[in-house]
Amino acid sequence: MVIIMNVDATAAEIKGVIEAVNGAGLEAKVMEGSQQKIVGVIGDKTRLASVPIDALPGVEKTVSISKSYKLASREFHPQSSVIDVAGVKIGDGTPVVMAGPCAVESKEQLFEAAEIVKAAGAQFLRGGAYKPRTSPYSFQGLEEQGLKYLAEARERTGLRVVTEVTTVEAIDGVAEYADMLQVGARNMQNFGLLKEVGRCGKPVLLKRGLAATIDEWLNAAEYIMNEGNPNVVLCERGIRTYETYTRNTLDLSAVAAVKHLSHLPIIVDPSHGTGKWRMVKPMAFAAVAAGADGLMMEVHPNPAKALSDGPQSLTPENYQEVMAGIQKLSQFMKQENIVPMDI
Repeated sequence: MVIIMNVDATAAEIKGVIEAVNGAGLEAKVMEGSQQKIVGVIGDKTRLASVPIDALPGVEKTVSISKSYKLASREFHPQSSVIDVAGVKIGDGTPVVMAGPCAVESKEQLFEAAEIVKAAGAQFLRGGAYKPRTSPYSFQGLEEQGLKYLAEARERTGLRVVTEVTTVEAIDGVAEYADMLQVGARNMQNFGLLKEVGRCGKPVLLKRGLAATIDEWLNAAEYIMNEGNPNVVLCERGIRTYETYTRNTLDLSAVAAVKHLSHLPIIVDPSHGTGKWRMVKPMAFAAVAAGADGLMMEVHPNPAKALSDGPQSLTPENYQEVMAGIQKLSQFMKQENIVPMDI
């Protein structure tokens, strides 16, 4: 439930509402709307049955939230959220780019990739230290040594680091080295993992599951937020369909849907979404045009020798071309005041 305050509601009146909510054993969160303040109520609203909230001074009306996900819904938080990751803002109108190799293979490979993605304008270095693979015989990552290489690369370049955490036991180690924790598609509904990353205090990048609906995806975000961590960024990376030409089916309609349903930022991963490097460029442009808050792309110094996901990784030259186009498209949309959708 949300309590919408009058435009001229005083601080004392807002405080009175918060005290009434807290007195019923519920949690109240105050949010700034475009013209008025809103008090979000978290918990079982039936506890307020005997509390005349609508009659309290300064209250305009109460509105029930119909979604099963409360904290992630736009009903609860009408203003779009901007997530700050070590000084880089995601969701402020300028697309951010997370780029780098699928897996950290060696110090030399990672450092070279970091310099490449930094030079072309990325803000984040992505790279897997722990790699969940379909086959148990595939390269599984360098684990803690890979995390150390990522931290060293950050010191060299100033890039923020985002990397995947695959188990509850690995959370503390990943959080020590990374600026942002990624929950991968295979773990989107690993509820124990979601709860623990919600408690770790670091921003979280939540990828959409292999066959997850948007509702299931947002409920997964709710698990993280319900543990006290509001800093969640969603990532559309394609879903499993009957199509076999592409690795997954990149659902760009999810960008518009999430923008309508939720206040959380959303980025797009066209590398996993297509599985083909030639398709990354057009899908990256389409994602930005659709209103995505950023992109995640796989870039490798030599994709032919990559230990994982070489066919979908961009070469340095292809990556630079994609980045140049993204920057031009973003500038054009700002100059022409093109807003992809009216929330």
